[in-house]
Amino acid sequence: MTIGTDSVVTIHYTLTDDTGVVIDQSEPAEPLAYLHGHGNIIAGLEKELTGKNAGDALTVTVLPAEGYGEYDKELVQSVPRRALSGIKDIKTGMRLHAQTAGGTRAVTVTKVIGDMVTLDGNHPLAGKSLHFDVRIEAVRAATEEELSHGHVHGPHGHHDH
Repeated sequence: MTIGTDSVVTIHYTLTDDTGVVIDQSEPAEPLAYLHGHGNIIAGLEKELTGKNAGDALTVTVLPAEGYGEYDKELVQSVPRRALSGIKDIKTGMRLHAQTAGGTRAVTVTKVIGDMVTLDGNHPLAGKSLHFDVRIEAVRAATEEELSHGHVHGPHGHHDH
C-alpha cells in the first residue's frame, strides 16, 4: 500500500540538526505511528512521505517554513520577575506556559538578569532546518474510529478516551 491521505504509517526516524547532532529519534522497539494527511507530523516530512511504501528508506531535509516556522523576534520579550509570581527559582532553559492574547503559549526562559526575565515564545526548533533519516516500517488503511478522531489508536487499533 502506498502512503496517502488516511493511511496509518509506521516509521523509524532519526532527526538531526545542521551540525549532525541528534535532536530526536524513535526507540528501536517503538516506531512512530501517525495518521497521514491529518497534521500529526510536520508538513515538510509528511509531504516527502506521500507516495512512498513500506520498506522505503529516505533522507529528508525540512526547511523552517515547512517545519516549525521561521524564528520570530516578536515572540521574545523581557518581563519583570514579579510578572512570574508563584514560580520559584526561575532559571534559563525552563519551559513555562504564558497567557497571551492568542491563548496559552509555551515559552522558554532564555535569560535571567537581575529582576528581568527574557521569555521566548518560539518553538525550540523554529528557524532550524531539520534532517530526517526515515525507514518506513508499515502502511495500512486507517479505521473509521481513527479517521473520526484524527489520530492513530495504538498498534492494534484500540484506544481509550
